[in-house]
Amino acid sequence: MVTRDRQRRVTITDVAEHAQVSTTAVSKVLRNAYGVSEAMRIKVQAAIDELGYRPHNAARAMRGRTFTIGVLLPHIRNPFFADILDGLTDEISASGYQAIMVQSGGHDPAAERRASDALVDRQVDGVLWVAPVCPRGQLEKLARDIPLVVLGRHDRSALYDCVLDDDEVGAELVVEHLIALGHRRIAHITQKDTVGGRATALLHTIRAATYERMMTEHGLADHIAIAATSYTEEGGYDGAHELLVRDPRPTAIFAGADQAAFGALAAVHEAGLSVPGDISVAGYDNARLTGLAHVALTSVDQDGAMMGQTAGRLLLERIAGRASAVRFSVTPTLVARRSTASPGTVDRATST
Repeated sequence: MVTRDRQRRVTITDVAEHAQVSTTAVSKVLRNAYGVSEAMRIKVQAAIDELGYRPHNAARAMRGRTFTIGVLLPHIRNPFFADILDGLTDEISASGYQAIMVQSGGHDPAAERRASDALVDRQVDGVLWVAPVCPRGQLEKLARDIPLVVLGRHDRSALYDCVLDDDEVGAELVVEHLIALGHRRIAHITQKDTVGGRATALLHTIRAATYERMMTEHGLADHIAIAATSYTEEGGYDGAHELLVRDPRPTAIFAGADQAAFGALAAVHEAGLSVPGDISVAGYDNARLTGLAHVALTSVDQDGAMMGQTAGRLLLERIAGRASAVRFSVTPTLVARRSTASPGTVDRATST
């Protein structure tokens, strides 16, 4: 009987010998540990590529790591989340880590808990949690057991890192832009609160509060109009319908997320109105779809790819042993497109 010897698996020792470094150095590069020079990283990575070395996941798990990162998203429909995931994947790709994505059930705290428990049960090495609505105590409880980075929430905690956008500045940019165009009746679509009280750390709360403050500071408090639905296309559609039947009708709608703005655009067109001729519409996130020629949505850019990259870097640092908390804030910019313009002459005359 003829048998074929299976090709011997390349080991970490083979990589070390090929690169003429110690196995400890190779291990540090694989773990993205502190103290590894760029020259060493390039040298070891070249040996890995040349030999075709592939770490054995089962063996790594037995040593205490699975080389997986759990990502908790409210849902998968928001196109901005794709930008975050692109940035995260780019950051962790060279480290040997893979991302496992789980939906946390929108804005349901109980569903969030079940989703986070599922990732812990699967022994991921760290968690990136995007826009959680659960109490901070729940996040800190998780962070005591596993490295955690929270994205999109204005927390301050010694137990986990935060990557966030300056949502107050972003909302100011939108309202100032619309007022500068001549709008006075500016309405806002926000996310309905699903937790007790008005959680000041949640981004939708900050954006809505800033909208109200800006309207008041410009003497437009009487024109404040808020529809609390959800940051989804359905929520934007329903919110816009609610706002369009008000008398007087708003001349501009600021949706707290691009996905809600897409729904608002559909509602405006269904009502037989034009954008921006009758109603200007602005969003928040500057997801890639906003730049398409037939959409051309004015939006706040918070650079989702960079936020994802930063979150990935911080998470790898946490996994490698860093214990001090980091809080990274992105400064947003406004990208004005064709969905916003000055209101018509009739609206301008009757809105003061």
